[in-house]
This record gives sequence, structure tokens and C-alpha cells, in this order.
Amino acid sequence: MIAVSVVTFGLAWWLGLYLLLRDPRKPQLRRASAGLVAYALVVVLPLPAVAMAVPAVAWTGVVVRWLPARYDRWWRYSAVPLLVAAWFVPAVVLVPLAAALVLCLRVRRALLGAATVLFGLSCALLLADVLPEPVVIASAGVDLLVFGVLVAVADAFDEGEAIRGDVVRSLLTSAGLAAVFGGQVALFLDDRLVPLLYGTVAAAIAVQVLANPLALLVDRVAVPGVAAERAELREAAEALPRRAPLDPAEFVKLTRRALSNYGDLGKLVASPLTRLPVIDARLAARGASDQPLERAAELKSLLLEGIRRLKPRDGEFGTSDEWRHYNALYFYYVVGLRPYSRRTKREDLDPVARRALAWFVDQVPERTLHNWQNAGAKLVAEDLFAQVEPA
Repeated sequence: MIAVSVVTFGLAWWLGLYLLLRDPRKPQLRRASAGLVAYALVVVLPLPAVAMAVPAVAWTGVVVRWLPARYDRWWRYSAVPLLVAAWFVPAVVLVPLAAALVLCLRVRRALLGAATVLFGLSCALLLADVLPEPVVIASAGVDLLVFGVLVAVADAFDEGEAIRGDVVRSLLTSAGLAAVFGGQVALFLDDRLVPLLYGTVAAAIAVQVLANPLALLVDRVAVPGVAAERAELREAAEALPRRAPLDPAEFVKLTRRALSNYGDLGKLVASPLTRLPVIDARLAARGASDQPLERAAELKSLLLEGIRRLKPRDGEFGTSDEWRHYNALYFYYVVGLRPYSRRTKREDLDPVARRALAWFVDQVPERTLHNWQNAGAKLVAEDLFAQVEPA
């Protein structure tokens, strides 16, 4: 029984950290990660059954991210009250799961609805106390693990990335480290060493999954002068297994994603656009080595050239309709303006960028900027495609 428990805990712990590390800025990844990590703690710690309310609420939080935006707002307002109410009336967690099921059926998300049914059934059996608690928790764990994998696959699809190689590499490395270090504790296992076994497995997995953030932290203390460069190289190496084959049908989507990663060479390495023949020709023309970072840098130059071709010729900045696509792409991605973020304060802007920032804040709604970026990305993609397939 202890072996099954350790494996279940290790898988949930690993997948929760893996999802969080993919992109901590994405709510669906944060929520899925919170649910899996909370479930892992339920497996290990002597927590009451009501602790399963956290994975249940997190599950619904991920589901609403695939539904119209108003449902996400409802979830954000109700998540904490639901967790508080579940402490007194555990059955209340079934309400959001039932609501999530109804919404999945309304928008024809059959697979998501089926997974919600299975997880809701596990929660109901746990609350009803009709089956042994370990059996029910293990059943819920299978549902959560499958759900976590679906979240990772969906995120990779949205990013235009491959997922299989990256997941398998992370899983095998984590499992190997957990077996090496946890196995040493297991050889002398008795009741007093069970907490040490779980702690060793958790630490081994965490060190592997969080290797890059931990290395960056150490670099900032030990070698601050080259910390950023070392982080970029590590991120580029991590991104290589995520690079998907180039699909011409996805050209616009891939260009939009590459633009969103314009300032991050490590993430640009994962873009399938780095395999464009025009990049081969440009690297050969300047005698550069065929390396992932060189390809990412060349793609960045191509994107900048495409954006600059959208610029009207009458000055450095304008607010007429002919300027909208250039402004939306250049100042947001190249200059790095974030006009709607309260946390962003830029003191290094030139006069043109300051005028652009004031114009965005005062005259351009966020949704309008998003639409302009999509339209501009399409124009850049068409320009890039013309270099791949000349008329």
C-alpha cells in the first residue's frame, strides 16, 4: 500500500510542479497545479476528507477558463467562499462540479464533461463514506492526473509546441531521481521513516522540475554579471524538445505566438518558424553557425523587419488608421510597452514611446489593441510566408 501511495503522490507532485513551471502567468496552469499539489498533500498528510475541496474547486477553475469569460469572473468571486463553506458542509463542493458539468454540456465539451462526471463521482463517494477512503482518493487521483495531462496538452496546442518529448523527459528524470534517493530510504523503511520517504521523493522531484529557477537564483547570488545570459541558454535548451514541426496551415498562429515571445530568445527557440528555409539562407549569407539561439535571433530579425514594413512613411509616430497595426505590434512587442498593467513603470522611454504610451492609455481600449495585434500578426505572417513561398 505504501508503494502505491508514494507513486500516486510522486505523480501528482511532479505534474503539479510541471504545469506551474510551463507558464506561471496562465490562470489555468496555476489552478491545475494548485489542485494537483493539494491532492498530493492529501495523499501524504493526515488531512480530513474536506481537504479534497481544494482540488475540486481548482478543477472548476480550470474548466471555466475554456468557457466564456463571464464564468471565470463568477469562479474568482466564489472560489474562496466555497472553500470556507466546504469546511462546514463538505458536500457543497459538488455544487460547482455539477455547474461545471452543465456548462460543459451546453458548450458541447463532451470529453471535459465526462472527466468532470468521474471526478465528481469520486468526491461524492468520498463524502458518502461508502468505500474505503484510500480507494476513493486513488480514484480521484487518476482523474486529476488525466485532467492535468489534458491541460498540458491543451496549453501546448495553444502555444504551437510539441508536448510529448518534453513531458516524457521531465517524467523520466523525476522518476529516476525519486527512485535513487527515495529508494535508499525505502531499504530501511519502518513507520518512523515514512515521512522521510515522502519528503525525499518530494525534494528529488522538486529539484529536477525547478532546476532552472533554482539555478537562476544561485547565479544571481554567485555570478550576477552573467546570470541573465546563463538563464537564456538554459531556457533555450529546455525549449528544444517543445519545438513542433512546421505546419503551413498554422502560419498565422505561429507568427502571433512568436511575436508574443519577441523579447525572449529562449522561448523563440521553441518556435517551428526557426526552421524556415529563409533562416537557413540568412545564416549561410552571414556565415553564422546553425545553432538554436542563432536561428531564434534570425527569426527575431525577420519579425522586426516585417513589423517595420507596416510603418507609414510620414514620421515616427501617428494615430491615424494606417498606423494602428504598426503601433500595436512595434510598441507592445518590440519596445515592450504594457499600457494596461499597473505594475509596469518605465523610466527609460524616449519621447516617441511616451507619446505612444499616453495614446494607448487614453484612446485605445485593451480589446481594440488585441484586435489590432491579431490583424497585424496576420499581415506579418503573410509577409513572412511570401519570403518562404515567393510568387
